Amino acid sequence: MKHLPNLLTLANLFCGCIAIAYFLTAQPYTSMNIGEGGLPTWQWVYGAEQMYMGSIFIGIAALCDLLDGFTARALKVFSPIGKDLDSLADIVSFGVAPAVVLFKFLWDALMGEKNAFDVNMLGMAPAFLVACFAALRLAKFNIAASEQKSYFIGMPVPAVGIFVGSFPLLVWFSPPFVSHLMATCLQNKWSIYLIIAILCWLMVSRIKFLKMVPAKWNITSAWPQYTLVVLSAISVPFLQVGAVPFGFILYILLSLIYKQAVVAENDL
Repeated sequence: MKHLPNLLTLANLFCGCIAIAYFLTAQPYTSMNIGEGGLPTWQWVYGAEQMYMGSIFIGIAALCDLLDGFTARALKVFSPIGKDLDSLADIVSFGVAPAVVLFKFLWDALMGEKNAFDVNMLGMAPAFLVACFAALRLAKFNIAASEQKSYFIGMPVPAVGIFVGSFPLLVWFSPPFVSHLMATCLQNKWSIYLIIAILCWLMVSRIKFLKMVPAKWNITSAWPQYTLVVLSAISVPFLQVGAVPFGFILYILLSLIYKQAVVAENDL
């Protein structure tokens, strides 16, 4: 049982790798079939299914990431290996995988421009800044983890991964107004560049973000967590998958208005 947390961490990493594989194959390609008379025929195969399957595997990776922490605390199993392994898994599942999502959407946006044939790969390269800043965020956390008892300094990397990982699902499985808004936003390269810049800044900022497991479960200390869970749950019937970005924005707002006096009290 003592190896269960590390096994869940490896499951997180495994799902992140599968997600990346799905995203990388999510593009139109040709497939050859042998028709009547043994003559080959070619047809286009589109990769929409691969995109949302990749999103699902990011979600499974997030679940494994949540469970490995719970099991480690329940079994009272803590080790430097587990800490480092968790960061290595997170950089793949919530750093590289969402960077590939943004890369694919940038590719689609640039291919829709008039000069599509002249597009340079460097135009899509900013997507991988998300992975770079996620690595920096995790490295800073590993050094200062003991100082962050009831909050995170900088946006947690899994939150960024879940947010970006929801983009394909938002385009295909959400109410029409949400789907149209996301499709319009993700078809514009400047909108994607702006999303990348904001996410990178949030990860290395000095903003104190809430931990979803508070130090105390009383209303005085845990009201932001309760508010986030309740409002996000209420939004699901109306926004469907759109509840993910709604919860993400709500998480930022609640973190910003969370009184520093409460944070200091929890740290005592």
